[in-house]
Amino acid sequence: MNGNRTYGIRVEGAKYGVGFGSALAISISYTNNHSILWAIIHGILGWLYVVYVALFG
Repeated sequence: MNGNRTYGIRVEGAKYGVGFGSALAISISYTNNHSILWAIIHGILGWLYVVYVALFG
């Protein structure tokens, strides 16, 4: 029973992590580019775009 609780917490954490990464990518992209199309594309890429901006932007 304890193992199921741990698994549930991991799944919830992953779900929120993906959502936050996409939202962060969208906000960074729109701030930099002022384009909704680019914001959508970068939102799909999520954390990849956030890391790219942190390293090279």
